[in-house]
Amino acid sequence: MLNIVLLEPEIPANTGNIGRTCVAAGARLHLIEPMGFQINEKQVKRAGLDYWDKLDYTVYESYPDFLARNPGAKIYMATTKAKHVYSEVSYEEDCYLMFGKESAGIPEEILIENEENTVRIPMFGEIRSLNLSNSVAIVLYEALRQQKFGDLNRVGHLHHSHWKDGTK
Repeated sequence: MLNIVLLEPEIPANTGNIGRTCVAAGARLHLIEPMGFQINEKQVKRAGLDYWDKLDYTVYESYPDFLARNPGAKIYMATTKAKHVYSEVSYEEDCYLMFGKESAGIPEEILIENEENTVRIPMFGEIRSLNLSNSVAIVLYEALRQQKFGDLNRVGHLHHSHWKDGTK
């Protein structure tokens, strides 16, 4: 099972959206305090819709608390300062994909310690970064693609009975 780690997230709607993505992808969510909101806020639940109760998530007091409770975790850190493009990395089935807070990303001292495990989403021009929930979805689904999408539903079904005259 893949793991998404949010380091000090600030915007409840992003965390709610990411929670929903984790449920859809069968991933665990790890939230590292301090956060810019309370986990029970209406905005988080609204963004995650009716999926929040199905979310496998853990809240940590701090980054050191997260490391202590997940010894040996293989962590890939998403940052605009990375050396590697996110799609050029081979993700292990139980790895952790970490994303920093919306206003500042992952602190530089953490990135320097983990420089070989940093990944970047290519962007055009001088845009600072993508929305956090979009970034999580992009990297998470690349890791899932590499793992052939595991147990996720790969085929949808059309309900032809919705067509009144039977034509398409």
